[in-house]
Amino acid sequence: MTWLTIEKGRSPATTEAYRRDIARFCEWMLRRDLTVETLREGAFEEYFNGLRGEHQAESTVVRSMSAVRGWFGFMVDEGHLQADPTARLRGGRRGRTLPKPLDEDEVIGLLDSVPSFTPIDIRDRALLELLYGTGARVSEAVGISLEDLDFDEELILVTGKGSKQRLVPMGAALGAALGDYLNAGGRSELPDAHRSARLFLNSRGGPLSRQGVDLIIHKRALAVGIDRTRISAHVFRHSCATHMLAHGADIRVVQELLGHASIATTQIYTAVSVTSLQREYRNAHPRAHG
Repeated sequence: MTWLTIEKGRSPATTEAYRRDIARFCEWMLRRDLTVETLREGAFEEYFNGLRGEHQAESTVVRSMSAVRGWFGFMVDEGHLQADPTARLRGGRRGRTLPKPLDEDEVIGLLDSVPSFTPIDIRDRALLELLYGTGARVSEAVGISLEDLDFDEELILVTGKGSKQRLVPMGAALGAALGDYLNAGGRSELPDAHRSARLFLNSRGGPLSRQGVDLIIHKRALAVGIDRTRISAHVFRHSCATHMLAHGADIRVVQELLGHASIATTQIYTAVSVTSLQREYRNAHPRAHG
């Protein structure tokens, strides 16, 4: 796990997922009296086919393959094994699951529904504006510090996967919401706010957690009748990218905004836009159905 974090730059969430995948594989080996030295290629096929038999998503199986392969590769590199038994293991293929963004009207309605009565209300509005306005991952949003905000240049410094940093623009709506949050009656009213450098704090004055963000989103979504199964911090990210592309943004600009290492990752949002176009065409064009 240390090697994954330091040498490979994996995020805490990815490292934890890999740890669970490897632990599950080890438990499977123990039940069959197998060791890393006695494993053969057929054992891997049996294990991963077993995961599929449990109706695990193909993306979960592929991630588990990656975790186990990486573990055995590490053991070979460190001299714990002479040969890598996963060398000929055929990789699975992730099914392409198109993200399901909210409609623009839904997002705007949700953002505009958050009142400004209490410091918590003001915080929630700023948080949701940031998630939609920048497309930041939830881990990136909760990690933002006060010193990462540049109101003069209207920029925010975001630290993403592998500690890679990028600058994202602070749009007018986001800038106004953050200004309200940092002015009197907002963040400073939370307990011990002066003790923390983090931008977003919980009701006790500590750093807001990812789980706390989920609770905020579900609470605010419920108030406007959006099913909690349709919304999460990641849905705000999907919605940001999809809506920008729908309004003509260059795909490389969206790639930079979201912090994608490869443009292939960003291209999935192009497919979402095309899917939306096809749906609207079928619904509206008089000749669409022959």
